[in-house]
Amino acid sequence: MGCRERAAKSDLLRIVVIEGECVPDPRGTLPGRGAYVHPASACYDLAVRRRAFPRAFRGQGPLDTAPLEKYVARDVGQATP
Repeated sequence: MGCRERAAKSDLLRIVVIEGECVPDPRGTLPGRGAYVHPASACYDLAVRRRAFPRAFRGQGPLDTAPLEKYVARDVGQATP
């Protein structure tokens, strides 16, 4: 969604919208329409700049991406030693 590169589903992070918030779904079990993004801050930033989240979820307004930003930042922080 952000960088538009193809990847295996297992390499991507699924995102769903719950009550106007983009929520990470790493296990892929939450109900609803899902969108996929690489779990990297660069890909997340591109998706935000391109306003890809409202478009992907067919939303009528801006979506809160704070929970997703926290998850990506935490995941990136653990990946680097």
